[in-house]
Amino acid sequence: PLLRTSPRFSRRAVAPVLLLRTGPSPPLSPPLSGAAAVLLAAGESTRMGELKALLPWEGRTLLEYQVAQLLQAPLAEVAVVLGHRAPELRSFLPRHDPRLRAVYNRRYRRGKSTSVIAGLEALTPGWQAVLVLGVDQPRPAWVLARLIDAHRAAGALLTVASHADHRGHPVVFAAALGPAQGPAVSDILIGESPSLREVIGLVADVAPLDSAVLIHGE
Repeated sequence: PLLRTSPRFSRRAVAPVLLLRTGPSPPLSPPLSGAAAVLLAAGESTRMGELKALLPWEGRTLLEYQVAQLLQAPLAEVAVVLGHRAPELRSFLPRHDPRLRAVYNRRYRRGKSTSVIAGLEALTPGWQAVLVLGVDQPRPAWVLARLIDAHRAAGALLTVASHADHRGHPVVFAAALGPAQGPAVSDILIGESPSLREVIGLVADVAPLDSAVLIHGE
């Protein structure tokens, strides 16, 4: 089961949270000091054959859509990690938002975990919680806001979105885990979790009851 205690932590840190959406999208909270996000857009999209970041989504590219949603969410800082065709993708980013920064990961061919770590290390020191999301996992701002709020309310070190008993995206984790947990976070993002065995007891399974958290590019 996803929710189980670790011998090092109490069950208080892993209480499940149920998020309900009724009616139109709720108003978003103001930006939270210490809450940040890392958007992963460094990959070569070799399996798809087309660069995922530039695929169309709701009248614009996936990259433009997700950056816009992240900037509408209650986040104080957003790091977009680029690698393959970085100069081209950078041109799609807003130029004048002080919360946004582009990060180039020179090691992007070595796996997604290197981009997670690059993004975390680029954030301003002092963040308390960080949301990690792939560019091929488009999520509306209200889902991101609810997930961040739930993470804070649960007091968990790691929070995972889910729907209908299926684990989804994104994930949020606390500063106590730090960049060293980049490989473990990467495992969640690609649907594998062998390196989470020692921290799985810290997970709060968050269910927004919206299938949007299951959308994932192939």
